[in-house]
Amino acid sequence: MDKNIVIIGAGPTGIGAALRLHQLGHRNWTLLEAGPEAGGLASTVTDSKGFLWDMGGHVIFSHYKYFDDVLDASVPSWRYHQRESWVWIKERFLPYPFQNNIHRLPPADTLRCIRGLLSAEKGKLLGTRPRSFQDWIDANFGVGIAELFLNPYNMKVWGFSPNSMTADWMGERVPTIDLSRIVENILLDRDDVSWGPNAQFRFPEHGGTGAIWRSACSLLPQERVHCNTEVVEIDCDRRDVTTKSSEHLSYDCILNTMPLDVLLRRLRGSQLDGVMSAADKLVHSSTHIVGLGMDGQVPQHLEGKCWMYFPEDDCPFYRATVFSHYSSANVAKPGQQWSLMFEICESSQQPALADPVQATIEGALNTGLISGRDSIVSQFHIRLEYGYPTPFLGRNELLDSVQPQLRERAIYSRGRFGGWKYEVGNQDHSLMQGVEAVDSMLFGVEEQTYFYPDHVNTRKETTRRFTLSRDA
Repeated sequence: MDKNIVIIGAGPTGIGAALRLHQLGHRNWTLLEAGPEAGGLASTVTDSKGFLWDMGGHVIFSHYKYFDDVLDASVPSWRYHQRESWVWIKERFLPYPFQNNIHRLPPADTLRCIRGLLSAEKGKLLGTRPRSFQDWIDANFGVGIAELFLNPYNMKVWGFSPNSMTADWMGERVPTIDLSRIVENILLDRDDVSWGPNAQFRFPEHGGTGAIWRSACSLLPQERVHCNTEVVEIDCDRRDVTTKSSEHLSYDCILNTMPLDVLLRRLRGSQLDGVMSAADKLVHSSTHIVGLGMDGQVPQHLEGKCWMYFPEDDCPFYRATVFSHYSSANVAKPGQQWSLMFEICESSQQPALADPVQATIEGALNTGLISGRDSIVSQFHIRLEYGYPTPFLGRNELLDSVQPQLRERAIYSRGRFGGWKYEVGNQDHSLMQGVEAVDSMLFGVEEQTYFYPDHVNTRKETTRRFTLSRDA
């Protein structure tokens, strides 16, 4: 059957779906994007002074050869980096992961952390399954690390208490405990810097993260890609999509990537009350991106650092990225300027700041990231309504109810906010959710990424490969 597929959103998930359809030679599809260009939350903005800013601290890591192939086909020139992430705490930098480097803390705090770790190690013998993210933190790290770092940091990044969040999303997101390694690092006064799935990463030489998705979109037949085309209503009974300009498109299947709560509120049709009511139960936070572009050279104490975490209350941001380190082309005058990009959370429990830019500058001064205001030549700010899809208590049960009802109506809702699963919300996951949804629509192949996060996050998938024939 030549299914008529409508893709809503040209972020990584929508682009992934369209690329897969194009690769397979399936021609009956349309991609609708509300914004002026592809990219979504993975887009890049150039400010009035010529500095580039991503919509957050995106780091490219891949669990999939298919994703690697798309990157290689899309971007000709890359910068490669060894991850260096740090924690600013107690007026000093500690390498991340925090628990592996507690030897850098004041002795009393190091002892407090060790006592908590030993207590947590004894508690693991009980084998109790954590109900909340807070339970998981306490059970794995103990009270010392929880109170010093994990509790304040997670409140800052999520905007919600760990007590109100499930532990199901964890996977490889937070490094767990190797007690013998921690003790060795203390005794040897040894730093332990690189960890995790993105210990090495690459970044586009030009154009920021957004260059990936603009270029990937250019591989598609442009007559099927429609930007500045917002979907405002979906009639599930008539299988009809209505755009803001009152255009109507029929469909056999929809791949939706707009936020799930927005999608649910735009559905029309019979027997939808139970589905639409779920929109008010989904929880998310917003993100403020603040950029500071500076004249001069990056300070010596920041050289080589990629990004830094800030758990304390001496600054409003939870993370700062030395964005000029990723590529010299991220500044207006390479070699003469540098840049810092900051992220600030806003939620119902963490209200918006009156002036995020000035609060960020004060925080950057407080934490020693900058030494003064005189060198600042560019100030950038944007608020993203949808920053993080919160893994709230009851999230899985809600999704397990909503998603099958959408599938009954031939709607696949996938992506960072379309699927509302943070644990598979990176760019590689998001693209593959689109690819796998297409394979499910056309061939009935079971999707892996969306439904089995723990499985896909512990291996590299190499069976699917992306290529475009000359006839595609």
